[in-house]
Amino acid sequence: MLSICLFISICSTATAQNSFKIKGSVLDANTLKPIEGANITGNNLFAVSSSTGEFIINNNKKQTSSITISHVGYASETVSINLKNNANKHIKVLLKESSTVLNEVAVTGKTKRRKAKESPIVTHTVSKEFLDKNRENSLMQTLSKIPGVSTINIGSGQSKPVIRGLGFNRVAVVQNGIKHEAQQWGNDHGLEIDQQGIENIQIIKGPASLLFGSDAIAGVVNIQPNKIPLQNSFNGELNILGESNNDLLGVSVGLTSRKEKWFYRTRLTYRDYGDYKVPTSKINYENYIFELHNSNLRNTAGREANASVSIGYVADNIKTETLFSNVNAKNGFFANAHGLEVRTSKIDYDTSNRDIDLPYHKVNHFRVSNNTTVNTGEHILHFDLGFQNNKREEHSEPIPHGYMPKPPNTKERVFTKNTYTLNARDAFNIHNKHHMVMGVNMELQNNTIDGWGFLIPEYNRFTVGAFGYDQFKINSNLHLLAGARYDYGIIDTKAYYDWFPSTVKNNDGSTSQEYLQRSKNKSLNFNNLSASVGLSYINNNTTYKINLGKSFRMPLANELASDGVNYHMYRFEKGNLDLKPEVAYQLDLDINHTKKQFSLGISPFINLFDNYIYLNPTSNYFETLQIYEYTQSKVFRFGGEFNASTTVIKNVTLSASAEYVYSRQTSGLKKDFTLPFSPPLSGLFSASYQFKDFSFFKRPLISADYIITAAQEEIVPPEQTTDGYNVLHMSFTSKMNIFKNSAPVDLRLKLNNVFNTKYYNHTSFYRLIDVPEAGRNISVSLTIPFK
Repeated sequence: MLSICLFISICSTATAQNSFKIKGSVLDANTLKPIEGANITGNNLFAVSSSTGEFIINNNKKQTSSITISHVGYASETVSINLKNNANKHIKVLLKESSTVLNEVAVTGKTKRRKAKESPIVTHTVSKEFLDKNRENSLMQTLSKIPGVSTINIGSGQSKPVIRGLGFNRVAVVQNGIKHEAQQWGNDHGLEIDQQGIENIQIIKGPASLLFGSDAIAGVVNIQPNKIPLQNSFNGELNILGESNNDLLGVSVGLTSRKEKWFYRTRLTYRDYGDYKVPTSKINYENYIFELHNSNLRNTAGREANASVSIGYVADNIKTETLFSNVNAKNGFFANAHGLEVRTSKIDYDTSNRDIDLPYHKVNHFRVSNNTTVNTGEHILHFDLGFQNNKREEHSEPIPHGYMPKPPNTKERVFTKNTYTLNARDAFNIHNKHHMVMGVNMELQNNTIDGWGFLIPEYNRFTVGAFGYDQFKINSNLHLLAGARYDYGIIDTKAYYDWFPSTVKNNDGSTSQEYLQRSKNKSLNFNNLSASVGLSYINNNTTYKINLGKSFRMPLANELASDGVNYHMYRFEKGNLDLKPEVAYQLDLDINHTKKQFSLGISPFINLFDNYIYLNPTSNYFETLQIYEYTQSKVFRFGGEFNASTTVIKNVTLSASAEYVYSRQTSGLKKDFTLPFSPPLSGLFSASYQFKDFSFFKRPLISADYIITAAQEEIVPPEQTTDGYNVLHMSFTSKMNIFKNSAPVDLRLKLNNVFNTKYYNHTSFYRLIDVPEAGRNISVSLTIPFK
């Protein structure tokens, strides 16, 4: 590891008898520019360097103190200071960029920022600061401010990712190296991930099948492991959140500790919220008017309780961490989301805005994972092992439909999914020019069903893939990355018969009672060879990237073998056993220019699907419900993102971003139409002002985000068009030095939808039933760190 160049003028100023003040500044050794956000820690001492690199620690009682200065991407150093003998002096720390400390093994490397520049893959790194500043009710709503990333919102507390207009199982969500496996195929199924405590996320835009296999054909949300805590440290934080729109109350406590080699982390989170408010008094669904009491979207309340604990070990050549986590949620669905049955329901949905009545779902996601890295000197071996159990229960009023009699209970559908994962890879260098990575991914799934409603069958699924790539250093600023991957998968669906008889016409004109078969025992296998090649060129402050890739996605059980009523979508869905794997080709470009006062980036792409899978409405009906069938077509897509930011004057930052996606089916039954849930052209304009410190407010910042979204008239019938809209959000953040000799408290005030604008998000689940987005919301959050 590169050493810190530490130029020290030790400073302490006596503030009272036996009380001292430590002052100093932190600078980059190469550029002599101030380093903001450096941590200065000691025994009951804490400070964070400001935008000018300066820091102050007040009321230190000891004459001799030891402090550690650290920052991501730089090496840290512990310094002992004799305060009494060195009064009125100043610490001036010059930090050099460190080599990457991989699991506490010193290896020749680069900062994460430099590595990202050298990789041709188009990525976006999301920091803890971004997550804390922009935190919304769900992880994907928090990330939706990133150009090219949007969400399918399901009420106020759930959402799922959309990258460049593609979502569901086309976007892989990876947490600590393990793909999150739940029932993500469903429109109304959100992510079971606690966003509290996450420090770093990598967004990959475009195909990532080379590294992650099937389900990464559109991109990846890669939730990366948190950094290893410092030796002999103990840290914790308490997060408190309150919101006005849905009367949300939330609390989260996280603890991290490490001795010399052993460390642990733990977190508990609880959230309770009521029905959220929308800026309308009535909903028009299927030409039936539903009045809303106090503008509450009835039965959208929910409760969430999450817990996690991990135990890790760090030595000279090994690092391992085992995580246990459980996410549990009970959420109501808007009463009309289950069709028109609410007209005859005897449930009083307006009794309380915190009731969770029918229909609702209960989800529990249990996870055990282990990440182990071994450094042998010439090779770095990495292993991921994981087990996930996802149980989802969907409850609704037991009402007879067609030939189905009144069900015996409210348990409409139950999915229980067990997933076992093994990833292994080996990274090594050849002649200091070639960085090679070779690996294998294996995943085994077992999904069982229960309940009186049938949509998808039970199934087993096994996938295995082997990959390898080489990042060739042509020179220090020019890098070529090329790789290939082979995947093989098997899916076995199980037979299912209705639990009730239906009347069937026989060939002779008579009728009989039969238990209809909805699915059958069927074994299908798929294989694919994918590859990518890319080039990255760094020219001073500008980075150029180009990447061409082929990726794929295996069909899912619902696409192959569904045969039932999806009451949340009010339609009959029918699978197709003849579906082929999706194959896509994509060309990505990325140009990014960054200077101290200005940055500019543009990321266009072109995308071709050979056989895109989608649900197509037909002219046939089943018991008054329209039948939708899965089919395939060729699809052409292009679009991209643009972003720019500048510091016009001191303390004022302006930024702008835009995203656009064009999609067109070039074959099949919906030729010349776009794709469902295609996001419209949208832009985001942001402005922030950094105030001077006043009273106990430190680094106060006020921000405004103005979203402009065009109308979406490119639809796939029976999808409806949506009008354009403008929405303003505002926020205030500040650190507060409330407690002496302790880390400052983070305060965040947010005012979303300032003018209570009524608008429809085209990628929202509830938009399909005429539900606008949430109205004005005031949120207050506090993060209280402690040691």
